[in-house]
Amino acid sequence: MIRILLADDHTLVRQGLRRILEEQPEWQVVAETGNGLDAVRLAADLQPDVVILDIGMPQLNGLEAARQITKRVPAARVLILSMHADEVHITKAIEAGAVGYLVKDSADTELVKAVTATAEGKSYFSPAAAAVLLDEYRRSLARRGVTDPYERLSDREREVLQLMAEGHSTKSIAAVLGISPATVETHRAHVFEKLDLHSIAEAVLYAVRRGLIS
Repeated sequence: MIRILLADDHTLVRQGLRRILEEQPEWQVVAETGNGLDAVRLAADLQPDVVILDIGMPQLNGLEAARQITKRVPAARVLILSMHADEVHITKAIEAGAVGYLVKDSADTELVKAVTATAEGKSYFSPAAAAVLLDEYRRSLARRGVTDPYERLSDREREVLQLMAEGHSTKSIAAVLGISPATVETHRAHVFEKLDLHSIAEAVLYAVRRGLIS
């Protein structure tokens, strides 16, 4: 059973989202709310698996709610819903701890894919959001006249980068690749150095921009 907390300040939108979610036989919307403060409180009380947050909510916006929820309920996976498909909003969502970003005009099937991926511990960005980041990344490289530093990574470092961006822990990456956690840490340090990254959030953003994860 995937337990979901739903937060959106538009009642009709919230009802529509709940209908889509509860059509899945093993999904349960354990609570819903229209403001960010309640979302934080409910997340702490109910410990849901997935928290779906609209960005623009009263009392506390979705980005700040995401930041507080990821601190208080580390196991909860936060998926942001937004009308905006621009790099600024997407970047802020990732920095706030969200592992998914879905543009509101996405099809119903995209919501199902997003919740499925986030519940499995992966990241998910709707095609519109991923395309925006990838286009901006390419323009940035062209402006600076540099080649993509991704080409400097070894095959193993590329594997570690993708798994890390998908939300896997060091222990999980070690199990998937059949290497020790210490070796994973070494590869991650090399990835961060070669790509000039300083946090997991930056690694996720890079992977989305580069088109490594959806």
